Amino acid sequence: MAASSYTARNLSVLEGLEAVRKRPGMYIGSTDSRGLMHCLWEIIDNSVDEALAGFGQSIEIILYKDGSVEVRDDGRGVPTDIEPRTGLSGVEVVYTKLHAGGKFGGGSYAASGGLHGVGASVVNALSSRLDVQVDRGGKTYQMSFKHGIPGTFDDGRTPKPDSPFTESKKDNDALVVVGKAKRGVTGTRVRYWADPQIFTPDAKFSYENLAQRARQTSFLIPGLRIAIRDERRLPGTPGEFETHEEVFQHDGGISEFVDYLAHDSSVTDIWRFQGRETFTETVPVLDEKGHSQLTEVERECEVDLALRWGIGYETTVRTFVNIIATPKGGTHQAGFEQGLLKTFRKHISANARKFKVKETEKIEKDDVLAGMTAVLTVRLAEPQFEGQTKEILGTPAVRQIVSKIVSKELAAKLKATARADKQQATTLTEKVVAEMKSRISARVHKETQRRKTALETSSMPAKLVDCRSDNVEHSELFIVEGDSALGTARLARSSTYQALLPIRGKILNVQKASLTDMLANAECAAIIQVIGAGSGRTFDLEGIRYGKIIMMTDADVDGAHIRTLLLTLFYRYMRPLVEAGHVYAAVPPLHRVEIVHRGKPNEMVYTYSERELNELLARLEAEGKNYKEPIQRYKGLGEMDADQLAETTMDPAHRVLRRVRIEDAEAAERSFSLLMGSEVAPRKEFIINGAHKLDETQIDM
Repeated sequence: MAASSYTARNLSVLEGLEAVRKRPGMYIGSTDSRGLMHCLWEIIDNSVDEALAGFGQSIEIILYKDGSVEVRDDGRGVPTDIEPRTGLSGVEVVYTKLHAGGKFGGGSYAASGGLHGVGASVVNALSSRLDVQVDRGGKTYQMSFKHGIPGTFDDGRTPKPDSPFTESKKDNDALVVVGKAKRGVTGTRVRYWADPQIFTPDAKFSYENLAQRARQTSFLIPGLRIAIRDERRLPGTPGEFETHEEVFQHDGGISEFVDYLAHDSSVTDIWRFQGRETFTETVPVLDEKGHSQLTEVERECEVDLALRWGIGYETTVRTFVNIIATPKGGTHQAGFEQGLLKTFRKHISANARKFKVKETEKIEKDDVLAGMTAVLTVRLAEPQFEGQTKEILGTPAVRQIVSKIVSKELAAKLKATARADKQQATTLTEKVVAEMKSRISARVHKETQRRKTALETSSMPAKLVDCRSDNVEHSELFIVEGDSALGTARLARSSTYQALLPIRGKILNVQKASLTDMLANAECAAIIQVIGAGSGRTFDLEGIRYGKIIMMTDADVDGAHIRTLLLTLFYRYMRPLVEAGHVYAAVPPLHRVEIVHRGKPNEMVYTYSERELNELLARLEAEGKNYKEPIQRYKGLGEMDADQLAETTMDPAHRVLRRVRIEDAEAAERSFSLLMGSEVAPRKEFIINGAHKLDETQIDM
């Protein structure tokens, strides 16, 4: 019966922006914080495209207390004249019509980031209010919208989304002149309030994401000034206690970007390769009658590359098309890697005797990429992307163009006769050859040490106290500080699945040391050998011998320092171990309080911070309970007996473990470089800037 009643009356036709409000996820992905940020990117990208086209030098983003956000730029300003097909002003077309804009081949933008034409109108539809002001032709125009509908708000002193609203009755009635603009001054200001009926209550603008995107954009468009002002005073943000403002401007472009991304000591200077080539492409073009015809057009592709090699093995490559990030690469990245590999193979083959390379030894892509930091940007009109997310460039001709330019420029660098360039080229080639030999050696001599019998563990370090289980998933390795803690931990552990490895005090700081120094260090070598999965590029997560690696150090400053040194080792040379969540920090107690009971055994309660201790004592006092004085404070693991250590720190039924995760690898890398790196000046500045936060009464004299 229900099926037979299905007629044309049951079909819905959504007009204009109604579809966006009905199905917002189709346009912005989600209605949480990610969708909220997506809307902001759409407005910012319009301003960025103006700067990219050479018509703006400044963008300002303001996060207001009332939840609204404003984006200002000094571009040409949204057109205010009448668009002939619709009979509407340019402002109304841009903010109310889907798939309308200046980026569809109208000659306004040679290369642009926003190509889909739904940005501003979608943001308008999903806003409870949007105000746009345009400076153009000596006048300041204003137009307001409610849920995408043009009209006017009857505001008092402060604009609000719930102010009385009058819908516009006639076309272009809502675009009004509100003032005069100085001669020659142009620009656009957009302020909007996201609709709480669309977005989830916990949706918030992320200052960190905004700053990261602004920084990246300022690198990609040299000279562009992007200012962010946060007036929200939200907890956990830089502007928690006062209005926070940050300005991003980098005149050096992607060379500065590479310098910002690279943290290891350099093997080469930052090299800059640039070039442009033309190519032909067959695309559908509309004729005068609106019919689509395949037409061969000539395009120009501009390539800009900055790169350098460091002493490490990590590879950082960022690729962009018209300043759109392409995290999954595409034809431009494939061409870049192809050009690098082809050039190095040719150079090393021609100098095989000098670098002692055999005919059977062949350079691979990973050997060249090891330790490299690079930023690659290409600019071209109407790039083809694979998928709506624009994460992969698909234009085929770009691959050969990038490969050709990279090969030509890199070959010139490797063959340079200037003393400094020649020395860097030799050092770099030696590094690439060393990476190749290391890879071949690792493959041939790779140790697959799996624990099955007592005989097989004989090659392990003598100080390892191993466990009996060969179940990797349920076994645990405790890295303990010193022999005194080892003695107690040996009695406290479950020998079935808990292994112990003692280390002597503070291990080598691998952030400063070279790979050779790290492997020569007894403590580092023992940790790598016991974990059993190798290190660096040859690290194999499948080879680990324990499911949990637990750092068990004293709850004091030295213990925290040792923990940091261990984390630096894991992060630099065994990063997949951390990323997969196999690394933990044990949390030993700081105090033991013995609560006195009449007629019953006394109760032992452990606390893990001064605050927790004070709260416990206050509660006992309120309940009229007594406790023994003095309260025991543990200065180290060695002060506990085996039962106490087992109960508080090692027994899975009672212990607390902190899993070490890398939510933001770049932030972690910068922190390690700042706190553990070879450059003293940034660390000194960090200490000086944070000195006012130190409570002198907390210093252990």
